[in-house]
Amino acid sequence: MCGIAGSFSFDNDIPADREILSRMIRPLAHRGPDDSGCYTAGGAGLAFARLAIIDLVTGNQPHFNEDSSIASVCNGEIYNYRDLRRELEGKGHVFRTHCDVEVLVHLYEEHGAEFVKRLNGQFAFALYDGGTRELLLARDPVGIAPLFYTVAGRTLLFASEIKALLTHPAVKRAVNVAGLDQILTFPGLVSPATMFEGIYSLRPGHLLRAGKGSFDTHE
Repeated sequence: MCGIAGSFSFDNDIPADREILSRMIRPLAHRGPDDSGCYTAGGAGLAFARLAIIDLVTGNQPHFNEDSSIASVCNGEIYNYRDLRRELEGKGHVFRTHCDVEVLVHLYEEHGAEFVKRLNGQFAFALYDGGTRELLLARDPVGIAPLFYTVAGRTLLFASEIKALLTHPAVKRAVNVAGLDQILTFPGLVSPATMFEGIYSLRPGHLLRAGKGSFDTHE
């Protein structure tokens, strides 16, 4: 269990606020007490709280590709990472760590957003491509790893837990009546609904893709 959080400006020229990123990741320290990291580039910011399991020494995140134009943070495990790593190294990719989730940035270089279909694991991750200035969020098909998002003004915010989103000064705290009805009617909330108005759960097996001006979600 780790924690991720971050922001993405739809205008791209508004830099991510590192102080706000630090504020967002702080409530997730219980998910990752071993290390924390923060990365900003253009209008994107990624933050990470790590529970060290694989590669205890050099596996801290964010992870980067060879020229650091692509960055990722991930909560979860990639079960088939050894096979993927061998394949990627055979194509000339250079790894900096022995961490399982470092395969994400290199696999993205090879296959673009379709690389998610190659993953076998439980995960919720954010990946930023500095070349295209796009942000990708993805969640495993079963929905084991949580991931929530909201839009505040011209900024997309995401985090492993809702309480991290609520630390952002532009996020309003309001009850989602439909979510409350689901709690009272069903065994639990039905994704993408949450108990907070304007805050959504990324559906299991879905990808959110954000670029200049807009975003969309799809399987």
